[in-house]
Amino acid sequence: MKLGSARVAGALLGLLASACSPLKMFNAVMPKDGGARLAMQDAAFGPDPRQRLDIYVPKAASASPRPIIVFFYGGSWNSGTKSGYSFVGRALASRGFVVAVPDYRLVPQVRYPAFLEDNAAAVRWVRGHAREFGGDADRLVLAGHSAGAYDAAMLALDPRFLGTDRKAVRGLIGLAGPYDFLPLDGPVVQQTFGGIGDPIETQPVHHVRPGDPPAFLATGDKDETVRPANSDSLASKLRTAGVQVDRHRYPDIGHVGLVTAIAKPLRGRATILADMAAFAKQVTR
Repeated sequence: MKLGSARVAGALLGLLASACSPLKMFNAVMPKDGGARLAMQDAAFGPDPRQRLDIYVPKAASASPRPIIVFFYGGSWNSGTKSGYSFVGRALASRGFVVAVPDYRLVPQVRYPAFLEDNAAAVRWVRGHAREFGGDADRLVLAGHSAGAYDAAMLALDPRFLGTDRKAVRGLIGLAGPYDFLPLDGPVVQQTFGGIGDPIETQPVHHVRPGDPPAFLATGDKDETVRPANSDSLASKLRTAGVQVDRHRYPDIGHVGLVTAIAKPLRGRATILADMAAFAKQVTR
């Protein structure tokens, strides 16, 4: 660990702690994992400038295709950029995965369900091009933080979005996600979901069925942005349906701290990266 980077990271965490914001500044000062590289940048999965994704891969060669993690970032569905999450892409790729980090259209340019349709298009692009970067199109894990965890959960649980491509999803990783948040109160939620004819359809817990992919659901016990009860509710629904759930709670970790603990200098705060990688390896064997 570089002491200077750790000090800067601590200062940035103080600024980010109250909201799930784009992490460009944080990402810029973070030492990155050396065992991974950026294999593709700004690959287009649609015509809009926001419909682009980056691919990270392990530097070490592999005799067989690797499992793929598609990571969706958070930002209240109205902010964020893939360039702020290269620390996540490289960290997971250094653990032996091909990792895709897509951008997607944001509120107010679009509303629900357009950002989910973008992320579904990104997943289909990744499956269609998997061989080009050494990935296995039939071994996918969908992951995300905050609003991105919501997106990952909806794609994993609601067949409207991925259709037959959903069969390739072997697992769901949700970090501090909102999964059960009716009624649709508050300005962010209203701007994103307001006016939907049937609000129940927007809730991941509503789409749980037997046979859904296993889930890893993580929260920090100091999260004041998205209540950990969301993860408890989804975990309960999945278990009732007979679905495997790994429910993790990390002490002294807040909302943004859950994802920044993936960064190299901050891994002493929580074992989130190791736990995510262990789960993803287990479900993609």
